[in-house]
Amino acid sequence: MMIDDALKLFRTIRNRVAITWNIMMMGYCHNNQYEEACNCFWSMRREGVSPDEASFSSALHAAASLSALHQGVSMHDQVIKHGVAKNSIVLSALVTMYAKCGDLSGAHLVFEEAEDRTVVCWSAMIAAFQQHGHADQVLELFDEMLGKGVRPDHITLVSVLSACSYAGHVDEGYRYFNSMKESYGIDPGYEHYACMVDLFGRAGRLEEAKRFIESMPVSIKPDSSIWGALLGACSNHGNLKMAREVADRLFQLEPSNSGNYVLLSNMYLRKGKQKEADEVRKLMITNGVRKEPGCSWIDVKNKTVVFTSHDTSHPMTDAIYNMVARLEELVKEKGYIPQVQFAVNDAEGYKERSLWYHSEKLALAFGLLILPNGTPIRIKKNLRTCGDCHAVMKLASEIFKREIIVRDVNRFHRFANGTCSCRDYW
Repeated sequence: MMIDDALKLFRTIRNRVAITWNIMMMGYCHNNQYEEACNCFWSMRREGVSPDEASFSSALHAAASLSALHQGVSMHDQVIKHGVAKNSIVLSALVTMYAKCGDLSGAHLVFEEAEDRTVVCWSAMIAAFQQHGHADQVLELFDEMLGKGVRPDHITLVSVLSACSYAGHVDEGYRYFNSMKESYGIDPGYEHYACMVDLFGRAGRLEEAKRFIESMPVSIKPDSSIWGALLGACSNHGNLKMAREVADRLFQLEPSNSGNYVLLSNMYLRKGKQKEADEVRKLMITNGVRKEPGCSWIDVKNKTVVFTSHDTSHPMTDAIYNMVARLEELVKEKGYIPQVQFAVNDAEGYKERSLWYHSEKLALAFGLLILPNGTPIRIKKNLRTCGDCHAVMKLASEIFKREIIVRDVNRFHRFANGTCSCRDYW
């Protein structure tokens, strides 16, 4: 879609009604321009145009994609003001928005207040529990949904299979998968197959996961999500031989995805194979692949603050780095050991020091300084959070008695009392 041309045409329209604004917002969302979609919604309101369910659906989707909780809460106020709080489409969008912004309790509150729950609304809440690592609640809510006579759709079953994977219910997950067609008339799709690979992989049954992929029907050729699930399992269980084979497939399927190269390289480093890790990095260069710079976002007082690695642009930089130093002292007292393999681009003598300048650690330090005691710290990361930052977040949640919620490119990590909701598998 040529969004710039669409915007030029949009600006020529004098009497813009809700559907006109909706088309523009949906265009921004389809082009991943979520901030522009939110701005479009508020411009619509300033012009006095009343939003409809499609307006709220697009705007809330944009806020969710940005993890902009303050935007979403303001939109929720508009939902109530315009009397559409009982609309099933809007309710589902609200549940999803709160969940993706890290506010699971807010999502559940909206769901509990819903009177006429469609499958979309049930699926949104089930997905919310799944995203936040509450596998038992997923399966309980799914049973409640079936008890109410609501028939699941393919999205519901993705969350159910993911929950079975997370909870280690391999046999139960396999039963759900095998009953999809017979019980619910749903043909398994790529997402369901990827969940099954993750199910076997998380349980350490890597060979079984591989055989499952090889037995997939001809009509569904394994894609990057399916092989990616197996690569992640290989990484978590240290199966370097299989990881190399799977990574080679992924390099062919998505040669520009830097994450696969980085994951394999880090596996080599953990095994002490520096030469092989360097070869993977060289392959990235040969293929013209560049690792996306890491960024972390944190919302404070209705403003989004962005940090990059080694960031010194914030006016509070001195205080932030002092807090980082204090955090380092405190976690070391708790037994923290630096995982220098996650500082792969730095000089050997500087690796440990460099770990402390990762963007999510700077965002955490800023949150500890600014947000009131007891307030959850919500951080969004554009890449997979590294093992060192993950270890520090766990310890920080215990030391400061704070809930820390990190939404990285893979999943939500809810840190509390020294543990993470992902159970150290991501």
